[in-house]
Amino acid sequence: MDGDGASGLAKSAAVKLSEMGERTKQLGTAMRDPHQQRRIILVIVCVALLLDNMLYMVIVPIIPDYLAELESEQSEHVHAVMHADGSAGNSTSQDKSFKDNLDVQIGVLFASKAILQLLVNPLSGTFIDRVGYDIPLLIGLSVMFVSTCIFAFGENYATLFAARSLQGVGSAFADTSGIAMIADKYTEESERSTALGIALAFISFGSLVAPPFGGVLYEFAGKRVPFIVLACICLADGFLVLTVIKPFSNRTRENMPVGTPIYRLMIDPYIAVVAGALTVCNIPLAFLEPTIANWMESTMHSSQWEVGLTWLPAFFPHVLGVYITVKLASKNPELQWFYGALGMVIIGASSCTVPACKTFGQLIAPLCGICFGIALVDTALLPTLAFLVDVRHVSVYGSVYAIADISYSVAYAMGPIVAGQIVHTLGFVQLNLGMGLVNVLYAPALLLLRNVCQMKPSYSERDNLLEEGPQGLYDTIKMEERRAKKKGYSSAGNCVSVDENGFDPFRAQRSLSEESSGAEFT
Repeated sequence: MDGDGASGLAKSAAVKLSEMGERTKQLGTAMRDPHQQRRIILVIVCVALLLDNMLYMVIVPIIPDYLAELESEQSEHVHAVMHADGSAGNSTSQDKSFKDNLDVQIGVLFASKAILQLLVNPLSGTFIDRVGYDIPLLIGLSVMFVSTCIFAFGENYATLFAARSLQGVGSAFADTSGIAMIADKYTEESERSTALGIALAFISFGSLVAPPFGGVLYEFAGKRVPFIVLACICLADGFLVLTVIKPFSNRTRENMPVGTPIYRLMIDPYIAVVAGALTVCNIPLAFLEPTIANWMESTMHSSQWEVGLTWLPAFFPHVLGVYITVKLASKNPELQWFYGALGMVIIGASSCTVPACKTFGQLIAPLCGICFGIALVDTALLPTLAFLVDVRHVSVYGSVYAIADISYSVAYAMGPIVAGQIVHTLGFVQLNLGMGLVNVLYAPALLLLRNVCQMKPSYSERDNLLEEGPQGLYDTIKMEERRAKKKGYSSAGNCVSVDENGFDPFRAQRSLSEESSGAEFT
């Protein structure tokens, strides 16, 4: 019987190994197909973005309670020392100072990730332009894995602060390289909008599902479990990057074109307008997240479950906004600026109505409006950044999406620190009215983008080289992609038909005809 059992185990193991080999072979075959490869890469990037936004928001229900416990232990120790010294009369003032200190600590800890992300993004964008998108994505996931493990096992404020800041460094690499990789793989404007819309849906899902996810696991399993689960997801995604994308065996980066420096992209007026819109439209969300809980408890006497589920219903209008914008952009891509401006007006109107809500049910409507408007702005303007780089600069996307990440980080770095001070000084009503007014006033600035679709692409020396013949592996791959795809990408209106590298064949034909006519004349 033992021999039969051993042979049975050996057979089952052999069957499992053969199945794994077959799946690996199928995956390898899929990676050789450009369309399947793009889908697999999109899944990997979406998981990374989901993870990053869950890491940002999962601490919302955990850290205030956990730090309060740490502070209470310290407060009890101080009270014991004061009683021993016979100086217990100042306990009330000591309690107040501990509470104020706790609020400051929570705000700084929340903002530290976005602040480090803001500082590192200029460097990470330049690094991505130099080495490609795959290695920075792996670096970002690795740093996020290490920082999440540190956060899981950290037991004092200094360790938590260091881990939270390290998460910002990882996010600066993972987020920027992931979005840039999507823009690079999806060169058709309609496909690019759809792919970036899917990525935005994952970002929204991660941000909105993380607080209840973290709160439930923290309540029933402790502080470490939510972060260990996220660390395991991060490790699995990094393993997929290593085995599927194979960053260290990818030789296409050896002959990558030199991207436009990030400082030149920052002073591009069209890119600056888009970056400003991304910052302004995210300010209401970034400023309400740290302040709305206290306002709900003081004005509505909301329960803990209502506070915890405040943002969850807003996920559905966000996804709806992404879907609607993608469909509209595929039919009328020349109106991307209008969809963004409309989203900012919706955000402004919704933000102004938040203080008028008296019940939890009433509050859901403006919060859904804010998230719906953010979806319109993000889905319309993120593909516009890639298009602007295609037609005005070099089609390398690391630095331009680093600028987009900087725009988000500015809002989320200010939110936890500035919003509380504004509420304390001016009031919650004035905060919302100000945010709404800023969004409505900024919307007309997007009129500057109304002629973007009519821009002709840059005609660089590299385009000439590619037409003459491939030089190096990168040019060979691009030439093969040109032959495999139809010339030009689909656009409506007065958009010029160009190929995926921004080459205008009509312009080239005119220049060649002018040269030939000049030669005949001489």
